[in-house]
Amino acid sequence: MPNIKSAIKRVRTNDTKNAQNSSVKSSMRSSVKKAEQAVANNEESKGASIKAAIKQVEKAASKGLLHKNTAARKKASLMKKA
Repeated sequence: MPNIKSAIKRVRTNDTKNAQNSSVKSSMRSSVKKAEQAVANNEESKGASIKAAIKQVEKAASKGLLHKNTAARKKASLMKKA
């Protein structure tokens, strides 16, 4: 644990940001998995789940959690499966 006040604050900030980023990334992964399962099972709601997954991928990319090309690749892959 740091002794300097600003370093202590920085650790606290980093923990908060890490929790938020992990949450966004986790929800993105979950929605992508749901969309892929919906496509594999040929469910009626596959269009809606793909749309939700793409939204999550774009959200993660806009927050800097994914590189823009990675996001584009994930979106293209989902659209190809649809």
